[in-house]
Amino acid sequence: MYSVAVKRDFIAQHFLIGGDWGAENQRHAHHYQVELVLEGSSLDQHGYLVDIVEIESGLQALVDGYRDKTLNELPEFAGLNPSIEHFSRILCESLSVKITAGNIRRVTVRLWENEIAWASFCLDR
Repeated sequence: MYSVAVKRDFIAQHFLIGGDWGAENQRHAHHYQVELVLEGSSLDQHGYLVDIVEIESGLQALVDGYRDKTLNELPEFAGLNPSIEHFSRILCESLSVKITAGNIRRVTVRLWENEIAWASFCLDR
């Protein structure tokens, strides 16, 4: 299986709901890093799993939509605790529908909220 990954970073805010997590219940910012990993068993006629430039631009556009926003105020987080687990799923689902390459069999998003904590979500296609 081949894998290609692209990574971007951005700052966004959130506050956790539904429990007593001290300072995490107050609005605060994270310097997120998101890594998109695409996997497939075959390459295209150019020897690529996928055109990285196309994937970079799609990831950048998605990240730009979250940059400097408060996650709790966005419709995709309505009724959800804006955890990195939920956020990684939302990003993965959003990116997966934008990937048109037919040879991609798995899409994974790994999302760090700091240098030691991350969550990921995978979709098999």
